[in-house]
Amino acid sequence: MTFTCRNQSCQAQWEQADVIIKNEGQGLLFRCPMCGARNYVERFEADDGTVVYEQIEGRPMT
Repeated sequence: MTFTCRNQSCQAQWEQADVIIKNEGQGLLFRCPMCGARNYVERFEADDGTVVYEQIEGRPMT
């Protein structure tokens, strides 16, 4: 799974292993390692029981 920073001036792409997903009080997110922008994700459980994160489309970064 590849994530893309939603900051228009950044747009860096990261693998899930490159980012730390955590809850800072407004839901699950990762901060872009390059610019620090918040990028929101949603947690899912795959059929095999593994945890998968997907970036939330259209949620504004703050």
